[in-house]
Amino acid sequence: MLDRATAETYAGWFRALADPTRVQILNLLAATGDPMTVGEVVAQVSVGQSTVSAHLKILTDTRFVLVEPRGTARLYRVNQACVSCFPSAADVVMGRDAVAFTSCEAGR
Repeated sequence: MLDRATAETYAGWFRALADPTRVQILNLLAATGDPMTVGEVVAQVSVGQSTVSAHLKILTDTRFVLVEPRGTARLYRVNQACVSCFPSAADVVMGRDAVAFTSCEAGR
């Protein structure tokens, strides 16, 4: 059985991806491969800046996305370590062998 802390982390990941706009934003960042500003994300997604900012906060809180301050801007990019662990999280929840959770923590 999963320990409580790991279960809470995985539940947060699943909640973060339960919104189609967040999935689109994560897909955009992954497909682009380069860090993007909120404005660049807004230009590609059909929602407003405040909504994109709120979704990026959730994605950064769950570590799917990393933020890097650059001057007055903030650049967002995919956290490859965390994203690569997500399929393993689903396997673990379903009782299958997967990548050790500690490997995912390295992406903090």
